[in-house]
Amino acid sequence: MTDFVDSFEDEDPFDSAGLRLTVDLTALTENWKDMARRSGKARAAAVVKADAYGTGIEDAGEALFMAGARDFFVATVDEGVTLRPYAPDARIFVLSGIWPGTERRFFENDLVPVISSEEQLAFWMAVLAEYGDYPCVLHVDTGFNRLGLSMNEAIALANDVSRPASFAPVLVMSHLACSDDHSSDMNRQQLESFRQVKAAYEGIDASLAASAGIFLGSDYHFDLTRPGIAIYGGEAVNGLANPMRPVVTAEARVLQVRTAKTDETVGYGRAMQLTRDSRLAIVSAGYADGYLRSQSSGGVPLRQVVSQGGYGFVAGRKIPVAGRVTMDLTIFDVTDLPEDAVRAGDYVELFGKNVLVDDVARAAGTIGYEILTSIGLRHERRYLYEED
Repeated sequence: MTDFVDSFEDEDPFDSAGLRLTVDLTALTENWKDMARRSGKARAAAVVKADAYGTGIEDAGEALFMAGARDFFVATVDEGVTLRPYAPDARIFVLSGIWPGTERRFFENDLVPVISSEEQLAFWMAVLAEYGDYPCVLHVDTGFNRLGLSMNEAIALANDVSRPASFAPVLVMSHLACSDDHSSDMNRQQLESFRQVKAAYEGIDASLAASAGIFLGSDYHFDLTRPGIAIYGGEAVNGLANPMRPVVTAEARVLQVRTAKTDETVGYGRAMQLTRDSRLAIVSAGYADGYLRSQSSGGVPLRQVVSQGGYGFVAGRKIPVAGRVTMDLTIFDVTDLPEDAVRAGDYVELFGKNVLVDDVARAAGTIGYEILTSIGLRHERRYLYEED
């Protein structure tokens, strides 16, 4: 029995995984360098929240650190703790801020809280009174109505001569609501509001632009930019060609290729009726893996609005989803491919270089962010990196 088991030790799980992701770390770092150049005189941070947009915060974070990133943004303290060994002397900013019970992890891992509310500010002042000087970031709302101190609160704080000397923000930041739409008046309105904040905190670094905001131009760059989706290959600005390199390729294994006759139906709810004799490839990925059900070719509400469902790529051709995406399985129509072009054990690209993640997102009625951060809940992952 031992000999039988030992004979499998050299097998790579990636080669037979039902769903596998290939993350091109070279493309990732080149995208970050591109965004750093576009940031002009401003430094470029790297946003690595949501497990680095699904690419793996440890490997992606280390690659970005080696490429020169020295400022990182994460969503939670847990993400900051995970990242710290891979970005040893970088500043790591925690967007969800600090709450009672998390102080020790902040201090032990040299994490910087982003203070976004009066409640967090009051707690932070109490922390400083007990532990002494420690850096923080102030997040100011300039019209988004999401997180952030109000303009009045932020400016009053800047002018408060009674605030403790230990209170020393290293950055003030805000977030643009409509930066993916360069025609929106909201961008200029928020810019003018943020300039007031910047003036109130003279001498302190400022940050307004994330990925799409960087493309708005130098007025929006200030001292630090925060590229996120763009460095992972996603489309940052609506209606513009995406200059970023694809980073993630998702592939699902073909479990079976079957034939079906004209007028037969496919999948749950008879969502698709065949208009010709067809060949169907059933692959090992579904909505439990983050391949969204809304990409179904029929039987979902979105198809009443957007007629085209999702598609994959195999044997040099795009292939459409047939019927509904299900929990663990998705069916693709491979009728237009040569009969021997797709076999059980082959892999269909769900997105990557041949099927762009944002095209997949449009078919699903969402954005590339959701696809990247959802895909791969059950997967094997490998990394590609070209040494300089």
